[in-house]
Amino acid sequence: MRELIQRRRRAAFLGRTAELDAYRRNFALGTDDPAYRFLFHVRGNAGIGKSSLLRELERIAREHQALTVLTDDSVSGAVEVIAAVSARSGELGHPLKAVDRLLNTYRQRRHEAESALGTPGGDATDQGAPSPAARVTAQAALTGLGMLPVVGAFAGALDPAQVAEGADRLRTVLSARLRSHDDVQLVLDPVSVLTPVFVAEVGRVAEQVPWVALFLDTYERTAPFLDRWLCDLLAGERYGALPGNVVVTLAGQRSLDPAYWADWADLVVDLPLAPFSESETRAFLSGRGVQSESVVRDVLRLSHGLPVLVSTLAESAAQAGAVDDPSTTAVERFLKWEGDPVRRAAALAGALPRRLDEDVFRAVAGEPAAHLFGWLRALPFVDVRGGRAQYHDVVRAPMLRLQRTTSADRWRAAHERLAQCHSGRRETEGQGLAPHLRWSEEGWRAARLEETYHQLCANPREVLPAVLRDGIDACDEGPEVARRWADTVAAAGDDSDAAVLREWGTGLLAALRDEERGTITVLDMLLRQAGLADYERAKALWVRGQAHRLRRQYAEAFADYDRAIELAPQAPRPYTGRAVIHRDLGAFDRALEDHDRACALASDGERAIGHRGETYRVAGRLDEALADFDRALDIAPTTTWALASRADVLRRLGRPHEALTDLDRALALEPDYIWALVRRSRLRRALGDTDGGLVDLDRAQDLSPEDPWLMGERGETLRERGRYAEAVAQYDRALELDPAYTWALGSRALAQHALGRSDLALADLDRALAMDPDYAWARARRAEIVAVSAGNQEDSG
Repeated sequence: MRELIQRRRRAAFLGRTAELDAYRRNFALGTDDPAYRFLFHVRGNAGIGKSSLLRELERIAREHQALTVLTDDSVSGAVEVIAAVSARSGELGHPLKAVDRLLNTYRQRRHEAESALGTPGGDATDQGAPSPAARVTAQAALTGLGMLPVVGAFAGALDPAQVAEGADRLRTVLSARLRSHDDVQLVLDPVSVLTPVFVAEVGRVAEQVPWVALFLDTYERTAPFLDRWLCDLLAGERYGALPGNVVVTLAGQRSLDPAYWADWADLVVDLPLAPFSESETRAFLSGRGVQSESVVRDVLRLSHGLPVLVSTLAESAAQAGAVDDPSTTAVERFLKWEGDPVRRAAALAGALPRRLDEDVFRAVAGEPAAHLFGWLRALPFVDVRGGRAQYHDVVRAPMLRLQRTTSADRWRAAHERLAQCHSGRRETEGQGLAPHLRWSEEGWRAARLEETYHQLCANPREVLPAVLRDGIDACDEGPEVARRWADTVAAAGDDSDAAVLREWGTGLLAALRDEERGTITVLDMLLRQAGLADYERAKALWVRGQAHRLRRQYAEAFADYDRAIELAPQAPRPYTGRAVIHRDLGAFDRALEDHDRACALASDGERAIGHRGETYRVAGRLDEALADFDRALDIAPTTTWALASRADVLRRLGRPHEALTDLDRALALEPDYIWALVRRSRLRRALGDTDGGLVDLDRAQDLSPEDPWLMGERGETLRERGRYAEAVAQYDRALELDPAYTWALGSRALAQHALGRSDLALADLDRALAMDPDYAWARARRAEIVAVSAGNQEDSG
């Protein structure tokens, strides 16, 4: 029967090829090989397939003629592991006779000791029966845990002084009842007595077989009892040295405790298990005869690749042609060891938020369970980053399904509480922020997205229209924020099983895969289907117009801005957007007409005023530009782009030190502002601080290492310092990335001429003029080089 079971399990086993190969390769190495390892650790969440993999590893070990022993959580300490190894070794014809004899003695003496402890007059002293501390300590000893109460239920439960006193009294009781000091020591500390004999016997057997392979399953349960013993056993310093052909494999949910295993990190083969991929799941289902694509899709959706659920659903589908929701089975698997109903409820509640801290946990679990947050953070399927906890997806998904399908009212109420919690955070984060700046602030945005997620889970259809309106603001911030917003909609659709949300989320995320046109496509979708009011439609149009402008699709951008102005003639943004296109095209008068309208409609809006200042700056009307930037910065002093642009105006007005102050302020507020870094680099060089200029360029290139503009700037800095060969190398790299970069061609020509390579310099200038015949600077430099070359020839003649 056992062989039949094993054969069926082998036939059903799927995947884990890399893990199996790593284990199999180890047997091909000699124990003296530096690559050989004697300790493997399989880890992963409940249901991920650890036990199945362990059985496969055991099969591989047997193929290599190993004596194998596999234990699980039925062993509760080192003594029981020793007993299990001895029993299995005996079954396989290699009895550990000395261990068996000592185990029999231990069991007899333990029985006698228990009888002594249970006898009312059992204390041989005149102090009466053993104290409660002595009894607890005795039980620890009698179950093979040793005398020190440092694990499990004993941890921190007793006063050490009381325990020491009780232990002494217990020793007196046992000495009076047992035959010898050795028997007393065996009962009080069986691990220390048994383990050296065990090591010696295993060493004897290891000389008779190629390998001894020990497998300890559900190690998250037994680790508190076995970590210290196992480390001492493997180190060989306390109990004697194990032979090198003993291979130990642990399997548990958690990472190994660094308090014991930190020094072993480079010697442990870590085998973390991930859920099945889609292809692995499909292969498994095919092997079980599940062929219907609709059923396969259901299994993929419900299982999230968790092997235990894939197997459960496959069996259901094979028998009934359809799948049942396996949430209860999965949750029972994850919470198998938790019997406290309050803790079980808290663990389920903690799955509802996507991420949770103590405040969020209190909002969803209630005050009576608030003290359990520390316990929750320590669960094996909870990952903690930056103080926030997050459930593993394969655990969270069935927990959500179970709660959603058990009680719709409780599901809705819990999500509404969580939405309210994040709404309060959003309001706090938004204090003092102008409405148009809120989506650009991470704190406000994160709170809004979590609020949105829970609102959608609670009331999908009612909330969706407002969430789609939020998408306009998200697109206004750019593709990254738009993707986070779309992902929130998709996640709520999956977790609430709301088809309308899932459809929207899938469509939005698919659109946003296109980096160039993603936000444009999303805004197209919103304009077609979202049922927007006139002002909201106008807003979507001007945001889409901006996206078109950035892609230099000016006709489409003009059309969007014109239509937005028709729908919302009192809104300043479309006038500003249209003005910026006119500025890009060099039509400064028309640009300023639109700017003036925008400024009149938003008299205290730094955006409209600052953009007009930018048009004045580009047009060379520096005094008017400075006045607008001053006004915009009086309204919003931390607007970094306005500070950087004002700095350029001040530089051109001959006020370089004031310009440097503005750039310093801008970069203090936004250290990664590349345009400001380059402007400050130029200004520092002009003020004689070439090294400081290079530092700014280094920082800019770290942020954007493949930007030809930055390479050209570095080349210019090196050329100014007379480092012409290095400058040419920078220009070469810039032109490799952008062959049409005429400015770099002109500057490289100067560096080549300085190196005496006039022919190469003229070739660069000819190439630049071929691309841009109106490039007057290049034409003038070419004439100068020709004249110098002609003069040199006359001199040499």
